[in-house]
Amino acid sequence: MRKLIVSEFVTLDGVMQAPGGADEDRSGGFEYGGWQMSYHDEVFGNFIVEGIAGAGGFVLGRKTYDIFAGYWPTAPDEEGAVREPLNNLPKFIASKTLRDPLPWNNSTVIKGDLAAGIRELKKENGNHLLVIGSGNLVQSLIQNDLVDEYRVMIHPLILGGGARLFGEENPKRTLELVDTTVSTTGVVLATYRPSEK
Repeated sequence: MRKLIVSEFVTLDGVMQAPGGADEDRSGGFEYGGWQMSYHDEVFGNFIVEGIAGAGGFVLGRKTYDIFAGYWPTAPDEEGAVREPLNNLPKFIASKTLRDPLPWNNSTVIKGDLAAGIRELKKENGNHLLVIGSGNLVQSLIQNDLVDEYRVMIHPLILGGGARLFGEENPKRTLELVDTTVSTTGVVLATYRPSEK
């Protein structure tokens, strides 16, 4: 059985919305898109690359799928360490509107009940499944107790508003810190696992 790992950029106050670009997600009037871009360093980059390289596949929500499918197939060579796994490994998409066949290589829509579909994927052999971004999907995964590990990159930044990784409707969970590193730019790279799992 393989693990489902959620990997997220978050601010100190838990915001995960639109870390990568100004126009990534302006829903709710969000004006701080691209907030994480100035924090990259070698430590931070290695954490991201190692997480992606170790994955056996990716589980993405529709918005994240659209963003990734529009960028990674033609990403520049200097991003090959991320581009190659994202383009070549299986991608399982949570969407009520998309239909197979999807244009991005090795992408399929999770059919039927989302929680049941994820449980079936986790029963398969292979390396872990990695969830990146995909805020609405992550909320469903948390509520259905499907997350085996959280890899959070906590940025030294408070935004005050925006979509958060953990919402008010999330059930109480006790987590165990299993690894932590701090980048030269002050980003805390922390790995947590539910202690009851």
